[in-house]
Amino acid sequence: MSKMIVIDGLDGSGKATQAEILTNTLKAKGYETYTLDLPYYSDPSSTLVKMYLGGELGDNPGDVNAYAASTFYAVDRYASFKKHWEKEYLSDKIIVANRYTTSNACHQMTKLPKEKWDEYLDWLFEFEYEKMGIPKPDGVIFLDMPTDISQKLLLKRYKGDENKKDVHEKDVKYLVSCHEAAVYAAEKLGWCRIICGKDGEPLTVDEISKLVELETERMLFANV
Repeated sequence: MSKMIVIDGLDGSGKATQAEILTNTLKAKGYETYTLDLPYYSDPSSTLVKMYLGGELGDNPGDVNAYAASTFYAVDRYASFKKHWEKEYLSDKIIVANRYTTSNACHQMTKLPKEKWDEYLDWLFEFEYEKMGIPKPDGVIFLDMPTDISQKLLLKRYKGDENKKDVHEKDVKYLVSCHEAAVYAAEKLGWCRIICGKDGEPLTVDEISKLVELETERMLFANV
């Protein structure tokens, strides 16, 4: 059976970059790997996700409630699993996922009052891992990039064009709330939390990747 590591974090935290680096590092060490980049935007399964992020269902993240939005992403994950990587998962590879069910915990939980957060988390993981039957990760690495730094990185990514941001990225207040929710989830669920910024500046890609590699070895190979 395969092992699965999820790299997650808020917008601008460098998830895709770190997932790629980790995959290459594992391959260089002789491990067979498979990389997921979710949502699966090239498939029709992501249609509702794209409508949501594009503002077709409301201009603000809160216009779509936590459970509805979570279901959009869950359906895309299920479809991608059945179509693209179920066989990979069953073939003793290391699956490296750039975002996963954990992203819903970071982005959607903030739409609910705090006294409902534990109830939502219970629902989310039971729904996807037990009811839908997609794989449960062996470890989660949360790239904790401070919101003020991530906003600078997003502006750099989009070359200063604010119009390229999706409904999540445009709402800084929402992202600050998401950071609070993500830290709560990381502590409650035992995710590895890597602080990716210091004194208003991000750590280098290399600094972060070395921490990711160490945590991956701890999570996946400590008891091998």
